[in-house]
Amino acid sequence: MPKDLVVLPRLYDTYGALLTERQRELFELYYEQDLSLSEISEIAGITRQGARDAIGHAEAALREFEEKLGLLQRTQEVEAVRERLLKAASELDVINRTGFKNPRADRLIGEISRAASSLSDLWTPRKNVE
Repeated sequence: MPKDLVVLPRLYDTYGALLTERQRELFELYYEQDLSLSEISEIAGITRQGARDAIGHAEAALREFEEKLGLLQRTQEVEAVRERLLKAASELDVINRTGFKNPRADRLIGEISRAASSLSDLWTPRKNVE
């Protein structure tokens, strides 16, 4: 799968609310409903080239938002930290259960796991910010 088919929908999830209503509509038809440019042009009442241009402008805007704000990159970095914390908590839990069986360690492992899990909720951009 080409990189853009993965990155652009993620950029849209992050910055879609910043696009115009028309850009969102055409982007969704193309990327989410997987319609062809010809199908989109019929639905939107524009030429095929007009559909391509409008989607291209939306794509460029999404890339520019990311270039200036970097929210998707930061989200990926936070997710990586979260995964590392959860993995470390899991390993500590195994060590504690097989060796030490310390109730305080159990509580701390639980706190680490809950805090790591909440990182996604705190950092994930809200979709409907209009």
